[in-house]
Order: sequence, then C-alpha cells, then structure tokens
Amino acid sequence: MSTGLNKYAKYALVLLLSVGLILFTEQMKFIKNGEGHITLGTIAGLAVLWLFSFIGVLISTLMKKAPLKFLQDFPVLGWVSIVSLICCLISDVFVDAIANVNFLSITTPILAFAGISVADRLVDLRKTSWRVAIVAVFVFTGTYVGSALLSELGLYLSAK
Repeated sequence: MSTGLNKYAKYALVLLLSVGLILFTEQMKFIKNGEGHITLGTIAGLAVLWLFSFIGVLISTLMKKAPLKFLQDFPVLGWVSIVSLICCLISDVFVDAIANVNFLSITTPILAFAGISVADRLVDLRKTSWRVAIVAVFVFTGTYVGSALLSELGLYLSAK
C-alpha cells in the first residue's frame, strides 16, 4: 500500500513541478516584457489545473484494473480532458479560475517536457530508417500548408 501512495506522491510532485515551471515562466515574462504578473487568480487557476491533472492520473490508474480493454488503454490525457470538461461544465468557477492563467506560460514547460521525452528516445530514433525523415517532411509540410489554407479561408470569409 505504501508503494502505491508513494507512486501518487511522485505524480503529485511532478505535477507540482510543472506548476512551478509555469509560475517561473510567467514571472520571467513579466520581468522581460513588463506585461502579465502572478496574482492569486493565477495561483488559483494553476491549482485547478493541477487538481484536474491529478484526478485524471488517478482515474487512469484505476481504469488499468477495469475489465474493458479500451478503458485500460485510454490515455491519461484523455482522462484529464474528460475530468476538466465535466468540472468546467458543472461550474463557471473553474472556467474563471483557469482564465487567469496565461496560455503561453503553460506551453513552455510542456514543450520542455516533450523535448526531454524525445531526447530519452534518441537511440530509438537512430534505429529507424531514413525514409521516416522523408515522410515526416511531407507530413509537416502538408500540415503547414493545410493550416495556412484553412486560416486564409477563414480570414477571407470573415472579411466579407
């Protein structure tokens, strides 16, 4: 039982580290640009995001014991999204709290964690064929061109 609690304590601390990085990013943005600052609303919004994330992790762990395969394989991000969606639909308090958090401050730690995750698997990436790089270039180009076309269409339709 203590190992299970220890695992959840580690999850909670990693999520708390993420919140700390978001606060650090917000403060650095304030020092550099003079815009945005950390308020009690920002801290409350980050606490709500931390709570949603932790509940999603708990549900994901509990669902690993479910008899249905698709519940066992459902990703943690999906559970966090469902928890946050339900809570935000129930009460506007959550929406108002999260609105105080700057989106750009959230993306910086996420990109840092993604970079660390990819760096862990560089050995695996070396083992893949060179054809993967060609496919990746076409996928990235197609995504970029498709996004640009959709945004141009949206701008064209909104200008009329």
